[in-house]
Amino acid sequence: MEIIKIPNKILAKTTDKIDIEDIKNGSFKELVLEMKKAMKDNVGIGLAANQINKDLSIFIIEAKLASENNIPEVFFNPEITEYSKNKDEMEEGCLSIPEYEANIKRSKKIKIKAIDESGNKIKLKARGFLARVLQHETDHLNGKTIKDRANGK
Repeated sequence: MEIIKIPNKILAKTTDKIDIEDIKNGSFKELVLEMKKAMKDNVGIGLAANQINKDLSIFIIEAKLASENNIPEVFFNPEITEYSKNKDEMEEGCLSIPEYEANIKRSKKIKIKAIDESGNKIKLKARGFLARVLQHETDHLNGKTIKDRANGK
């Protein structure tokens, strides 16, 4: 599965929310498997659905990162509800912008709510690198890339 690159317009728009009943009835299992394969094939640690040309509010994170932090790999309709004022800056790359890296300032801690693969509503706290990954992927679903962040958008 091909990763969509900028300037594709799907990367610049807010993705569509998903009905919880469609999550519960398993409508997205095949898509999630495709996303996991695409992320692995491209050596990513996270992937948003719009990066594979799906206008849907879903992102996944790498299985090891999820298990180390005891959180799900799949986030439907994620929304960051709180950002810490304390920020740090770190170099980030993106599968949709090959050979580009930028120092991005992000909150050190966040709170996020979403729906997991089983259709359960979840609320999580994240810090450090995990918080950075979750912010990066949520940005994708909100039509922002690291290039936008680097340019102050």
